[in-house]
Amino acid sequence: MIALFISQKETVAIVMGLFFGIAARVYLLRTDYRQYPTYPHGKIIHMSLGVIAAGLGAVAVPALFDKNYTAVTFLTVAAQQFRDVRNMERQSLTQVDQMELVRRGASYIEGIAMVFEGRNYLVIFTSMMASLFSLLFAWYWGAAAGLAALLISVFFMTGKSMNQIVDIQTTDVRLEGPNLYVGSIYIMNVGLESDRELIAKQAIGLLAVPKGPDARVTIANLGQRQAILHDLSTVLGVYRDSGEPALMPMAKLDLNSGTLGILVLPQIKDAAKAVAALQRVPVLESAVRMPTESAAGPHKEA
Repeated sequence: MIALFISQKETVAIVMGLFFGIAARVYLLRTDYRQYPTYPHGKIIHMSLGVIAAGLGAVAVPALFDKNYTAVTFLTVAAQQFRDVRNMERQSLTQVDQMELVRRGASYIEGIAMVFEGRNYLVIFTSMMASLFSLLFAWYWGAAAGLAALLISVFFMTGKSMNQIVDIQTTDVRLEGPNLYVGSIYIMNVGLESDRELIAKQAIGLLAVPKGPDARVTIANLGQRQAILHDLSTVLGVYRDSGEPALMPMAKLDLNSGTLGILVLPQIKDAAKAVAALQRVPVLESAVRMPTESAAGPHKEA
């Protein structure tokens, strides 16, 4: 009778862990304006891996309670598999990026690959919490723990966006002969008269003013700048074709103030949409720098 009770309790724990683990992966898997992951095949791949991760997390807890310590080796194998997922995403996106009119860049690709690896670990964490509390107490405690773990996963899913580190404003785009400026920031030399006419007609100028020393260093990162240009081009479209370097969106720094000047040539010229799109650009983990945390950083007393 006791063995039957334990068996039933372990079954409930595994079911609860599976349910909340899969629910976490479903919630964390979103196809947004970037159309990534692709629908439906990209979602099928990641959902399948999510089910595997949920199963591993749900089964690991009862196995460890039964002193079956080989379950830990399955988790290490899973970690290796999820690292392979990261490599797969990196290679796939790198190949696709060659065909983009405005590329994501290596830093953005690495960030996306890291996210898809990390979310599988969040699924394992959620399923393990639901399974553990169901096994120790009762199924409803497992449900509560699963919901709490799901909320924690959602918190770790969301990172910073540009509006948290910079103030964004529109500015004029002007041509002084062949020299192109966004506000007071020099962007490039435009040689052809036809290109200058297109830029004067279609371009939007944006300024990203850093809110502090850390933000100033972050937006100076070339990978972050390329991510900005790619996201703006994805949302607004891009008014160019291949072989037209003068019509490429660009971002240049004012070296004195650290302000980033951004030139975009969208399909639809709408400055308000451009500002809204820039506000939502993610801050790349690989681009974040915190010089103020150093003992030798700005505003540190000797």
